[in-house]
Amino acid sequence: MDDRPLIRRLIAKPEFGPFVLLVVMLVVFTAINPTFMSLLNISNILTFTVELGLIALGMTLLMTAGEFDLSVGSVFGFSAVLMWTLFNAGVTSLEGGFLVAMAVAALVGLINGVFVTRLNIPSFLVTLGMLLVVRGTALYLTDGFPQRTWNAEGSWLPAILVGRFDVGGLRIQMSLIWFTLIALALGYLLNQTRFGNWIQASGGNPGAARARGVPVGSVKIALFMLCSMLAGFAGVISSIRTSAANPNSGTGYELEVIAMVVIGGTALMGGRGSILGTVLGIFILRIVRNGIVLIGVPGLAYNIFIGAIILGMMALHSWLERRHNSGT
Repeated sequence: MDDRPLIRRLIAKPEFGPFVLLVVMLVVFTAINPTFMSLLNISNILTFTVELGLIALGMTLLMTAGEFDLSVGSVFGFSAVLMWTLFNAGVTSLEGGFLVAMAVAALVGLINGVFVTRLNIPSFLVTLGMLLVVRGTALYLTDGFPQRTWNAEGSWLPAILVGRFDVGGLRIQMSLIWFTLIALALGYLLNQTRFGNWIQASGGNPGAARARGVPVGSVKIALFMLCSMLAGFAGVISSIRTSAANPNSGTGYELEVIAMVVIGGTALMGGRGSILGTVLGIFILRIVRNGIVLIGVPGLAYNIFIGAIILGMMALHSWLERRHNSGT
């Protein structure tokens, strides 16, 4: 039993630093510009949080298992392009195109996982190559042009994925409900199930995990597939929300997603992950992007803030981990 004082146990948790930073940011941005906490602005933050957030949830489990996926940004763009291309060509209904897009996203993840686990190629190299393959396929399929997304009358898919409703003046989209449900499910999976233990063991010490009967390869393949499917799902949601399916959509998202996960306290080398921490990291980055504009800082300075936050959080996580290991 941990006999340390409660405050020390709280500080030792990976979610503590992101939570404090999030609270500080909310206070500072609101003090500078009170409209930051308006219902309209909160609605906007929640709306734009979902798409990158969905990818970050899958990336959390994958990084906990000791791998990461650089192809998620290209899958984000390609899945939406594929769905709308099939629909516009009359090959499938919109719902059928969605299922095909999800199946192809799962196939991309399967290929990534097989190359990493069966051929022992580092995930950095495998997913970098897959990024180029998937992005190139999207550009070739469309000749570089966006696909039509405004002729889906009669389909129930847009309402299910991005339908809007109001709660006391707060505009909520169905995509936020999907994000919340998936976050809760993955949090339970990681922390309360045997498969979650396998994920952490696969990233912490794969050799020892295999010796204890953990199917490390199968676990990682499943997580690559999950990560790709969530990226594809996010891309479809984005295309419906913005009425645009662009083959270049998602460019650079992979690095921003990894930043969200790392800020949330997931270990870059695997073995430790937190869905709650990732959710905090997601909101930190989205609030920074929104808040700096509201207080008058040029949006081009966004990367400066993100870089500083990443460095600061890495230093904090390192310090907390050293304190935890030393028992002080």
